[in-house]
Amino acid sequence: MLELKNVSKTFNPGTVNEKKALSDINLSVEKGEFITIIGSNGAGKSTLFNAVSGAFLPDTGKITLDNEDITLMPDFKRARFIGRLFQDPKTGTAPSMTVEENLMLASGGGRWLSISGRAERNALKERVASLGLGLEDRMKTPVGLLSGGQRQAVSLLMATVNPPKLLLLDEHTAALDPAAAEKILEVTEKTVYDGGLTCLMITHNMSSALQLGSRTVMMADGRIIFDTRGEERAKLTVDDLLVRFKDAAGRMLDNDRMLLS
Repeated sequence: MLELKNVSKTFNPGTVNEKKALSDINLSVEKGEFITIIGSNGAGKSTLFNAVSGAFLPDTGKITLDNEDITLMPDFKRARFIGRLFQDPKTGTAPSMTVEENLMLASGGGRWLSISGRAERNALKERVASLGLGLEDRMKTPVGLLSGGQRQAVSLLMATVNPPKLLLLDEHTAALDPAAAEKILEVTEKTVYDGGLTCLMITHNMSSALQLGSRTVMMADGRIIFDTRGEERAKLTVDDLLVRFKDAAGRMLDNDRMLLS
């Protein structure tokens, strides 16, 4: 479904600020897979997402989605079939528009202003009610007045109201308090599985990386150093991940954020 072959990216080449962000990445993602991606800061996780979403062109390699080569496709064209959520809950919504208007904008594309039928509005309200956050009673509330967790939930709905071929979740709970983060992860899991979506989710929480989804990928220094699924993954603990990181990266994991999570 998604295929990355020998994808590499170096920023500021030939300067003192040269940074090899991705190094010969090979990754195959099957339709319907839910993959969690972990790694310390600078491992290349978000850069990987930027390559897939078209934020830049890779120096080498090829990216295909549903057997279509999208390596040179601009990001605005990829956005039609790739959904993405970021760390900041403010990123994915229009704060001055209401919950209903934001969802209408996402679901209607260029014809969003014409979505005024009661049936369409009720369908959106039912989707909101399925989150279990009570937002169905706040459809006329500007999104800027919502909490971070509520706003991220609206962003998730906006990204999936028209099911994308691929959903990228870039630490979308990192800016939330623990209770809100746990709720959004529950909503995320339900949304992904109910919609049969193909999803890649970056997280610093190693427990979540093993509990959510069907496969876990670990990155370090712009490389994929560990990839596990199925029975092998089911037996792993957080301590096992630390050992695997040391064996593959040649050093102990020293990222406080990951360790404290």
